[in-house]
Amino acid sequence: MSHGGLRGGTAVVGVAESDLGEVGAGRYSIELAAQAAVRALDDAGLGKNDVDGLFGVLSRHVLPSVDIGEYLGIRPRYTDSTMIGGSSFVSYLHHAAQALIAGACDVALIVYGSTSRSASRQGRASAPVVDGPNYERAYRPRGAMSGYALAAARHMYQYGTTREQLAEVAVAARAWARLNPVAFKRGPLTVEDVLARPMLSSPFTSLDCCLTTDGGGAAVMVRAERARDLRERPVYLLGAGEAHWHSSISQMPDLTVSATRDSAARAFTMAGLRPADIDVVELYDAFTINTIMFLEDLGFCAKGEGGAFVSDGRIAPGGELPVNTNGGGLSYCHPGMYGIFTIIEAVRQIRGEAGVRQQSDVHTAVAHGNGGQLSAQATVILGDQAAL
Repeated sequence: MSHGGLRGGTAVVGVAESDLGEVGAGRYSIELAAQAAVRALDDAGLGKNDVDGLFGVLSRHVLPSVDIGEYLGIRPRYTDSTMIGGSSFVSYLHHAAQALIAGACDVALIVYGSTSRSASRQGRASAPVVDGPNYERAYRPRGAMSGYALAAARHMYQYGTTREQLAEVAVAARAWARLNPVAFKRGPLTVEDVLARPMLSSPFTSLDCCLTTDGGGAAVMVRAERARDLRERPVYLLGAGEAHWHSSISQMPDLTVSATRDSAARAFTMAGLRPADIDVVELYDAFTINTIMFLEDLGFCAKGEGGAFVSDGRIAPGGELPVNTNGGGLSYCHPGMYGIFTIIEAVRQIRGEAGVRQQSDVHTAVAHGNGGQLSAQATVILGDQAAL
């Protein structure tokens, strides 16, 4: 072990989703979070009374980890509800590993729940808080979509990335989703279908944008020595990194380069691995440009080559690099924050539990989270015993 014992010192021993999609009236984010937590603990062969480290965020909750603790009857001695958007849960893996190695807790539970879809249909969804600077508001941006569209337009202008290449990302995600029985969208999809849909914020059509669903997810972590005695095969944390350079999209130093460059460099350095050593990649694909930019910034291809890299089925089933093998936020689920689901799928691929979408000989995986408008980035590298 190195980096203060973090590399290989802790392991994910349980993962689970809650009910997904549209769960219907009368159900709430904390219920889905609890459902995922109980399932993940059962996956690990543990109970809620074993948990003494609690990490989590809930939609529309000001004190999320406190509320989760009360709801589940957990009284943690270590808690963290740091909010950096959808990357929070990937960062929690890093934070939980540090807490476990330091002895601040023995069993860490990372949890999320949201009823974004059902709440909006019932009129329960609260209006989004506008945090952007006043000089952005004058241009009436359409929320995060406009920020990501701005980055996509710049990438197209600077590197010749095409709308067809953006569409290839959505098509690949749908091809994976068709292999996932709990994916929200499973119908066939072509590049032509993506381009033909209504333009929402140029260059994005509606199919360049993530879903709005309900859902929760959870992961359980312990120290490596305990992991070997539990029910499931441990998936070790090999490397982790976090970074953020801006909050508002107008303050992004370069619209084509994200802080993933820093988070990825830190994660790969800790892991002692390179992108070529990674078997599967799970990315936060809120919009099609995300996948292209993150593959570049993670080092799987050079800056500006992401559009060509994702073309011709390279990241789809049967391609050279399996990316977002559950269908991603574009076709599987996206309850408002997606990062926990990158962890769940990475763990399942390493454990060989992904069903018909399972890749062969998976020993390493990247799970990458993104928050804000390409703002907060978190990268973890996970691996099995062979990768230690």
